[in-house]
Amino acid sequence: MAQVLILYYTRHGATAEMARLIARGVEEIAGVEAKLRTVPEVSAVCEATEDTIPEQGAPYVTESDFRDCDGLILGSPTRFGNMAAAMKYCLDSTSSLWMSGAMIGKPASVFTSTSSLHGGQESTLLSMMLPLMHHGMLLMGIPYSETALLSTQSGGTPYGSSHTAGNDSKLPITDEEKRICITQGRRMAETVLRLETQT
Repeated sequence: MAQVLILYYTRHGATAEMARLIARGVEEIAGVEAKLRTVPEVSAVCEATEDTIPEQGAPYVTESDFRDCDGLILGSPTRFGNMAAAMKYCLDSTSSLWMSGAMIGKPASVFTSTSSLHGGQESTLLSMMLPLMHHGMLLMGIPYSETALLSTQSGGTPYGSSHTAGNDSKLPITDEEKRICITQGRRMAETVLRLETQT
């Protein structure tokens, strides 16, 4: 069975909820399974030491999760128009994957959540794409055939799904945002299968 790695960092839960919606979209396609993984916090003082398994949510990602996946969907909340430090730290530690070319040719896409509508959704999505390009991955957006992109009044971009969480990070994911997340997962799964049949 083909496998899509959905790797995310979450602080208040919105990015994790988006990851689950994307996973639902992935698993709507027969022959593809979603694998949810997260990354540990980063300490501001020294390198953080975390238990090997988080107290709640998805397990932490491992190098073999990257190597074994057929596609990658990366998600992070916005931090000043960029991905969160914990996700950047994780990606900075993937040099061995880069040196071996393990990620070359695999499809990838990105998603994010912000407090405000213009809080850096698109710049964060673009910032997450940069290391994926260095890995030689095939970047995927969301086409406007997903009509929720035309009607959304909150999150949702052609660069990847997004959510506007509000100042207190408690706004629920809207119907349009949900549709865009599910479409992103389904599109990734379909692409993974299409690429498998060509090899």
